[in-house]
Amino acid sequence: MTAPAPRIAVYPGSFDPITRGHEDLIRRARTFADRVVVAVAVNVAK
Repeated sequence: MTAPAPRIAVYPGSFDPITRGHEDLIRRARTFADRVVVAVAVNVAK
């Protein structure tokens, strides 16, 4: 029997600045995902 595939959540954004709302979403994602990838991008318009 094979192990189930890990659940991976991806949360992209510029996070400029990071807020408590961002932190809350990351924490909540950890409750249902095995891994959470926070992809930080650069938004030149900010």
